[in-house]
Amino acid sequence: MTQQPQQQQIKEGKSTAIAAYLTFVGTIIAISMNSETKNTFASFHIRQAIGIHIVYFLVLALISGFDSWLITIPFWIFSFVLWAYGFTGALQNRKTIVPLLGEYFQKWFKTIG
Repeated sequence: MTQQPQQQQIKEGKSTAIAAYLTFVGTIIAISMNSETKNTFASFHIRQAIGIHIVYFLVLALISGFDSWLITIPFWIFSFVLWAYGFTGALQNRKTIVPLLGEYFQKWFKTIG
């Protein structure tokens, strides 16, 4: 019996979860979309997406001072892998923590979503 309500909640929150990963503006829109319903699936992915976007901007600020592809490419790959991991989790109806930082994102942003 508990499986059915959980599947319904995932179905209802999937579009909000996906929107959160598209851009930083998409994350803000997803927060707004989830403000009334407080869907736990969407909230989980919103917190992951916020963290990924913040990491992206921090990486961008960090690598902007380097003029070497050998330094910048690994940072871009790291950011992309985090984003792809979270986005595919939302697409596949899974609450998958992104590697390395996902647990922290859930703790740091627990009031969001």
